[in-house]
Amino acid sequence: MRLVLASASPRRLDLLARLGVTPDAIDPAELDESPRPRELPLPHARRLAAEKAAVVAARHPHAMVLGCDTVVACGRRILPKAEDEQTARQCLALLSGRRHRVHSAVTLIDAEGRARHRESTSVLAFKRLSPSEIDAYIDGGEWHGKAGGYAIQGFAESFVRALVGSHSGVMGLPLFETRALLVAAGLQLG
Repeated sequence: MRLVLASASPRRLDLLARLGVTPDAIDPAELDESPRPRELPLPHARRLAAEKAAVVAARHPHAMVLGCDTVVACGRRILPKAEDEQTARQCLALLSGRRHRVHSAVTLIDAEGRARHRESTSVLAFKRLSPSEIDAYIDGGEWHGKAGGYAIQGFAESFVRALVGSHSGVMGLPLFETRALLVAAGLQLG
């Protein structure tokens, strides 16, 4: 059975490898990921995962396609992917000393075109960050392209006071939910 990952994320590829899965192809969907007006964080993640999978499935008939999306949310607010230092600083300042949620949604479209969906929500609490800690994190560059301006698999993990949920989901692909989708679609996993 052919598997296509609808993402160019090296993190997601590494996480799939933890399940013993290597996609046959990587084909990012390249969608506009902007939230719709009044769209809440979890429905936003669900919609994007489903849309990414659907777009890529149309390009790969008779293949299984895995689409995913991860959203960092503070209350009802969806934090952006940090593409510049100012955005990263704003995100870190907002998350400093607060709890926030990370929603990861996964959609698997099987070879017959049936879509299955799963999601994971994790709650994290960051320590209060000093201006020098934020400066040092910005200087390290791990924030670039990351939702909420941080990567939990790097130095930012030392800011996490508490995590309830899926560590892999915060990284971008919840392994428990992803494994369940792959097994339900007939992929043999160890």
